[in-house]
Amino acid sequence: MSVTFAQQLVNKLEELGVKRIYGLVGDSLNPVSDAVHNSSIEWIHVRNEEAAAFAAGADSIASGELAVCAASCGPGNTHLIQGLYEANRNGAKVLAIASHIPSLQIGSSYFQETHPEQIFQECSGYCEVVNSPEQGARILHNAIQSTLAGEGVSVLVASGDIFADTPASEVPSAKSSYARGERKRVFPDPSEAARLVEAINAAETVTLFCGYGAREARQEVFALAEKIKSPIGHSFRGKMYIEHENPYDVGMCGLLGYGACYEASQKADLFIMVGTDFPYEDWLPHANVAQIDIEGSHIGRRTTVTYPVIGDVKSVLENILPHVEEKTDRSFLDSMLKRHAELLEDVVAKYTTPATESRTPIHPEFAASVLDELAADDAYFTVDTGMCNVWSSRYLTPNGKRDELASFLHGTMANALPQAIGVQAAFPDRQVISWSGDGGLGMLMGELLTVKLHNLPVKTVVFNNSSLGMVKLEMLAAGFPDYETDHAGVNFASIAEAVGITAFRVEDPDDLRDALRRALDHDGPALVDIVTDPDALSLPPHVTWDMMKGFTTAGVKSILDGGVGRMVELARANLRHIDAAASITFK
Repeated sequence: MSVTFAQQLVNKLEELGVKRIYGLVGDSLNPVSDAVHNSSIEWIHVRNEEAAAFAAGADSIASGELAVCAASCGPGNTHLIQGLYEANRNGAKVLAIASHIPSLQIGSSYFQETHPEQIFQECSGYCEVVNSPEQGARILHNAIQSTLAGEGVSVLVASGDIFADTPASEVPSAKSSYARGERKRVFPDPSEAARLVEAINAAETVTLFCGYGAREARQEVFALAEKIKSPIGHSFRGKMYIEHENPYDVGMCGLLGYGACYEASQKADLFIMVGTDFPYEDWLPHANVAQIDIEGSHIGRRTTVTYPVIGDVKSVLENILPHVEEKTDRSFLDSMLKRHAELLEDVVAKYTTPATESRTPIHPEFAASVLDELAADDAYFTVDTGMCNVWSSRYLTPNGKRDELASFLHGTMANALPQAIGVQAAFPDRQVISWSGDGGLGMLMGELLTVKLHNLPVKTVVFNNSSLGMVKLEMLAAGFPDYETDHAGVNFASIAEAVGITAFRVEDPDDLRDALRRALDHDGPALVDIVTDPDALSLPPHVTWDMMKGFTTAGVKSILDGGVGRMVELARANLRHIDAAASITFK
């Protein structure tokens, strides 16, 4: 019996160990879905193809493996775009199967006709149209190789009739093996490395600012910091890898930041960006900056870089460490550690402690701190864009075993729940927590049906303030009175219960701990709907004059706070290593 191109595709995915395809079935996908039906691959039925792409991207990021999503022609394809943008920017290994209208009808304004090869160009690293089954095998190989090599999302476009057709002969590329691109070692150019060493040795004070690119070089970063007595700051995406048990930690920079990171970056003689393409230039120094990055295109596009080094962080630091002269003066490091601790203590006294006092509506800081406390040591959090990013960045405690996924680069709403679906499908026995605002959950709320259908034990936690909190803050900062950010309340617990998910509605802070514990312990999907204060917003650690003018113009009536979680304990611990006579006193 001859094998169709669709069967050939599914056979190849099975051979590569793919266990799931996320998507919605549809007529132009019928040959593919039929081949999946007769395979070992599970079809994860979602309610919107956007969620399929989000889930596939999260599956790949969490597992490190190839993940697949699929959509039928026309609107099915266009729904994929948002999630593919997310996956592509995150560097996920995702193959998107985009079926097309009948090949004979292409170019005739046929029903549901789009041009997938054009619309997917910006959200993929590889996108090609299959014109025959023979060519399809080659396109499939190229698409898989491209995404496995780290080039971003690959999109394979084929008409239903092409999927249903059979190759005239065996195509060699259908049996090709694949080279994977992860954990690339890119060693620095000797002259670039030498210039960086000279700059470090010449500087009296240095601050390291680490991002996601430093995740596999944690020990090398600490070794450099110890040798040159440097404080270490981090980006939001780098937090989970750099912050925990870090004796040089001065917090996070940027709009979501906290602590002394900004001050340390501005006061150092030399500022080194380590594996980060941090986009917010207002928070970066613009003189005597070095940058280490595996992607040469990242160098100098955010601020003026005097000492560029292209290479992976681990290889670069291993290369330069033996040549860096050890500094003996800890005064800059110690002063920044003290400043960091002072700032955190001040926030705890003014905002975090009052937020824990029993009152309604529930303060999001309190809810975040309890969630952080009760979550498993190896919990995997997926966090929605908006104020949830703020609370997770300040209250989620890294420990080397927990993981976090957010829309770090694309900044889209509604990412948390579909990403949690992908992570939970990849790790069915791990605690996966979707951390959403009411705005994000409402946008793709239909995916609660997906969670229930596949009985995925995702724990959905909703910070329900009936408001688009981050948008409100941005309006106020720009000098506009908030408009259309607050809306009528929704009982998400009732909605979850209506689709068969165990749910808890929390309006009294005294009930919060018990509800979260019961949800996290529940053997199956659960949702906790926490009614939080819509006026609890958060300011960044560095407030510009333009921001202050904006708040004044808008006539702020909101509570502008910015709590921090258990990170204050780390700041206190770090100070114990400083000369007792110079240390500050804590209660």
